[in-house]
Amino acid sequence: MPPVLLTKRIEFAAAHRYFKPDWSEEQNRAAFGRCYNPPAHGHNYMLEVTVSGEVDGETGMVINLFDLKRVLLAVIEEFDHKNFNLDMPYFKDRIPTSENIARVLWAKLAAQKDIGRLHALRLYEDEDLYADVTAATGLEIATVTRRYSFNAISGDQHGLDWDCFVSVEGPIDSVTGMVIDLGGLDQLVHEQVIGMFDGHDLRKVLKRSEVRGEHVAEWMWTALVNRIPSGRLSRIRLVQSRDLAFECAP
Repeated sequence: MPPVLLTKRIEFAAAHRYFKPDWSEEQNRAAFGRCYNPPAHGHNYMLEVTVSGEVDGETGMVINLFDLKRVLLAVIEEFDHKNFNLDMPYFKDRIPTSENIARVLWAKLAAQKDIGRLHALRLYEDEDLYADVTAATGLEIATVTRRYSFNAISGDQHGLDWDCFVSVEGPIDSVTGMVIDLGGLDQLVHEQVIGMFDGHDLRKVLKRSEVRGEHVAEWMWTALVNRIPSGRLSRIRLVQSRDLAFECAP
């Protein structure tokens, strides 16, 4: 039998600021935008930890959930209600981006033998941004996902609210700590997608008499795939409702 994956969530709160002390204010603002603003800003982080293993014949479990929760709480205690820049030695020489925080947490959890094989880790900064690191790609590679929203007419219906999740995978930059400049990604998605769709009739934009979610997801992929400035577009997820979503991936 193939291994079974088990995912557990845990929350913690912390603050951070993106800045390079040896850069000028102009350089910092150009690279990090509002994330540079002093003194710092806080988040209620959500950490998803996925472990893999065989189902134990006696317990029927991949891992005892009590043991997993105990380990997660012990690891997170070090980070909870801290300022990453000021209180955590892991970020003395690197910026506490979501990507860098995720791989520090990975290293801490990977050393815990009581949780089995660490398979993947996802860190939500908020509902609009999260970062993934996995055993398959290693700690030098991460995937960053950004959420965008728009309202558009599809068919004879009134305007619908759509959520679009754009995922970019690539190496974590050793200087900025990011896979991709989020400000640049925001500008690109707004120019190529959100500005085209928001408040408009999708039939006119896509030049189709009938538009389905599949058409919109494909259009978005085509509009973005060759314009991503760093990393690579790894997934487009378009959510039409709680019960319906569409994805494009290579």
